[in-house]
Amino acid sequence: MPTKAYRPYSPDQLLLLPPSLREWLPEGHLAYFISDLVDTFDLTDIEAVYEDELRGGPPYHPAMMVKVLLYAYTQGVYASRRIARRLHEDVAFRVLAAGNAPDFRTLSDFRKRHLDALKALFSQVLVLAQKAGLVRLGQVALDGTKIRANASKHKAMSYGRMCQEETRLAAEVDAMLRRAEEADAADDARYGPDRRGDELPEGLQRREERLRRIREAKAALEAEARQRAAATQAERPAGGRRRRPPASPAAAPRPQDQYNFTDPDSRIMKMADGAFAQAYNAQVVVDAAHQIIVATDVTAVAADAPHLPSLVETTTRHVGRPKRLTADAGYHSEEHCRLLQAAGIDALIPPDKLKHTDRQPPAPRGRIPTGLSMRERMRRKLQTRVGWAVYRMHKAIAEPVLGQIKGARGFQRFLLRGLHKVRAEWALVATVHNICKLFRAERQVRRVWAAG
Repeated sequence: MPTKAYRPYSPDQLLLLPPSLREWLPEGHLAYFISDLVDTFDLTDIEAVYEDELRGGPPYHPAMMVKVLLYAYTQGVYASRRIARRLHEDVAFRVLAAGNAPDFRTLSDFRKRHLDALKALFSQVLVLAQKAGLVRLGQVALDGTKIRANASKHKAMSYGRMCQEETRLAAEVDAMLRRAEEADAADDARYGPDRRGDELPEGLQRREERLRRIREAKAALEAEARQRAAATQAERPAGGRRRRPPASPAAAPRPQDQYNFTDPDSRIMKMADGAFAQAYNAQVVVDAAHQIIVATDVTAVAADAPHLPSLVETTTRHVGRPKRLTADAGYHSEEHCRLLQAAGIDALIPPDKLKHTDRQPPAPRGRIPTGLSMRERMRRKLQTRVGWAVYRMHKAIAEPVLGQIKGARGFQRFLLRGLHKVRAEWALVATVHNICKLFRAERQVRRVWAAG
């Protein structure tokens, strides 16, 4: 006979659950905070879509759907099928849904249908963060990361390979059409002229479809090459004496230019682990005070530098002009330094790739010579004790944010396809990150709500 006393354990015991859903979770749970937060949101854009719908049954309440989606993202649950499963298995999901259980298709369609409205929640959360004193603009950090697209690099084809495949497939299609005509003529002779016999063979249909898609991809790459050539020509300075006239930029695609048939907007990029994958370049601007994301962007451009001007403009439009901006060497250019200087923003962007643990040589004493270039001035600025101390803080501002998104919440791949949808999805991920930061400062946020 066992003598040890254990806690009661009766799997078949009937239980009387609490009469209120709010008794299912402990006080101060993140689900309650998200529920209260969404109740303050302006969801007019979502609700307006349903006002004109007269057919079908009543839809799920938009506030409930938004709460479930936001909480799912905070838990690192992004796929609609996994969210639908959690609505049956997870108490917090059931509390937010108040007993509703939309299926995965309903969840997926809601997200895709209201993607622009969900993207706009980023601004509403940012306004609340600023009112709560979580955005101070003393220093912001700009950083980027490559995130895999919802496409395989094996579904990509180079322009050179397209030209080869187009020729080969066109020859095969012509040969099959000739054989089909010969077969039709033989059938007419055997069965008479009234027999149809005009259906295309299955193999011919597949080849014609592949040929059509390859020609569409070629046309897209050629249009992109013409746009690139026009942009390059427009950037060249007019006038001035040259020894040799510059070569006109090529208006035709390069043989190595890639096109992905699954997500044409994505590009093959080098990932952090050194592998090459079909991906997008996701950018964030992070305020140093509480690691609030104040601006985001996603492009198919692998280089980081081209993103700086637009992100600075977006930051200023969202929350105001920051006093100081730090970024890694990938963002440096003399043009960017002048742009930030003209905007009154103190920039610390090294022209050379540096490790944050490196020790910089002491700056030369005396006044800064007037003849130094912007690159030389930046090097000298980083050699000062204050400049190097400020720049070293960069790794503690933006990099942890990307680590929390990709590591802690597991956002490693976009679910949606196409640049417009991917930008909205990244904005939603940034919104959820900011909500988690607001939850840590819940007292300040609730004081803002109390003040009206």
